[in-house]
Formats: sequence, C-alpha cells, structure tokens
Amino acid sequence: MTDKIVLITGASRGLGAALAQELAQSGTHIILLAQTTGGLEEVDDVIHKKEASSSIAVMDMASDSCLAKLTEKIEVRWGRLDLLIHAAIHAPPLAPVALGDQKEFVRAFHINVLATENLIANCQPLLKNSPHAAAIFFDDPRGGEKFFGHYGSTKTAQMALVQSWKSESHQAGISVIIVKPQPMKTRLRCRFFPGENPDSLIAPQIEAQRILHSLRRDEPKKLNWLPRFILDS
Repeated sequence: MTDKIVLITGASRGLGAALAQELAQSGTHIILLAQTTGGLEEVDDVIHKKEASSSIAVMDMASDSCLAKLTEKIEVRWGRLDLLIHAAIHAPPLAPVALGDQKEFVRAFHINVLATENLIANCQPLLKNSPHAAAIFFDDPRGGEKFFGHYGSTKTAQMALVQSWKSESHQAGISVIIVKPQPMKTRLRCRFFPGENPDSLIAPQIEAQRILHSLRRDEPKKLNWLPRFILDS
C-alpha cells in the first residue's frame, strides 16, 4: 500500500532531483516531472535502488493539456496528492531589460507564472483529498536587481500567486509553504554567477536534507512522515 503520493516538478536535476532522492522511502510514491528524460531516469534509478517507488512524467510545464492529463491519471490511480513540490523554473540569460531576449522572457513567463497558476488549479482538488496536504514553493527574490529584470519579474509574479493561494488555502486544509533555499552548487547558480567559488556553495543534497528537516520540525501535523535527518546545528 502507498501511504504518501508526492509530485515534484523540475525533478531531473538540482534541488528538485535532490529532494526526490531524499524523500525516497518505503510507502511513498514520487512522481518525477521534468523535460529531461535522461535526468529523470537517473533520479528514478536512485529511488528504486532505495527500494522506494516512483514514476516519470516527461513534459513541458508550459503545456496546459499535458499537466491536466497527468493530474487526471493521479486522480484515477490514487485519488489524491499528499505533497506538491514545485522546483521547475526557467531562467533567461541575464541582460539589461532593454537588451534582453524577448522570446526567453515569454518562455520564462509561461513557465514561472502561467504554469504555476495551472499547476495550482490542477493540483488543488487532489491536495484537498488528502488529510495532510502540503505544497512547497521556492523563492528567489531577484526583482529589481541589475540584469535580473526578466527572471526577477517572473519570480516576483510567481510568488505573488503563491502568497495569494496560501492565504486562500488555510480553510481548505492545504499547507502552502514558501522556502528560500541557500545558495547551492547548481547549473543555474553557475549561470548567474560564473565567477563564484563553487567551494563556497552548498551541495543540493545537503540543502535538500536541511529543508526537509526544517519542514518536519515546523509542520509536524502535516509532514511528520518526512525522512528524519540528524544535522549539525
């Protein structure tokens, strides 16, 4: 019997992949969503080596119909969703606002804003069917920073949507949680800050453990089933 159903977007690499691997435990089925088939298969292999359960959903977050079909399948098979982790993101190249790539900006708006709204709309009914539902989003406050205009504005809009949903979801029994991760050794961070010393950054796996440890501590009624980590203070 599967006790918990988890959907993770952006699960092929970075923090999304790390969280998926750390969440792998008996009784939890993890649905891995991303565009990169190879990366998803690698994460899937790690999960199965831990004798846990997972499935792969290769799709473009910008496709409303693909996401609707996925949530329909989740409804038919499990009837609920216990935990949603939205780690998918699109980051246009850093550039002055006046010189930025408009196609990249449109893509970022579709992935970071419209797809987030679509994800919330499709997953809310499934989350409401769980007695301990939670949804986790990740903030990266870059709005107004030099050269971050396209990325920062879409992340700001995304967080505005999530904050509103958080205010609306209290009575529905869904815990909407916003986490601000520490700087990590990821491909995105390297793109943003190519001259940064990678040794000064945290590995995604360590940050995933820290986040799950904090969530287990701060949301015991909803997330006491998360893996227990003993971390250095």
